[in-house]
Amino acid sequence: MEKGKAYQDAAVRMIKALLASYIVTGLLLLVLALLLYKLRLSESAVNVGIIAVYVVSCFLGGFLEGKMMKTRKFLWGSVCGLLYFTILAVISLAVNQSFSGGSSHFVTTLALCLAGGTLGGMVS
Repeated sequence: MEKGKAYQDAAVRMIKALLASYIVTGLLLLVLALLLYKLRLSESAVNVGIIAVYVVSCFLGGFLEGKMMKTRKFLWGSVCGLLYFTILAVISLAVNQSFSGGSSHFVTTLALCLAGGTLGGMVS
């Protein structure tokens, strides 16, 4: 019975870390949209900003997950980054009916999310 409770606690902690990551993502994307509106940023600058948002959000999620789990922090951080990417990919697929940017963009985003989450877990 205790093992089931431990899995449930781990799932709740993961949901909390992912929720924090997506709240930060929303706030940073609002800031990026404001900068786009006010400064008339180029498309390449916006793309760099979006990548930075992914990395910062996954880093935060991995950091929080590592702090909450206390053991194997880098592993929990990478799981958080992977789940962040998975949810992002499912939403993108549901909205666009395909992955925009091609497979190289898909793999790059996956690598950045994994790296950000893992680094956040390691720093925690």
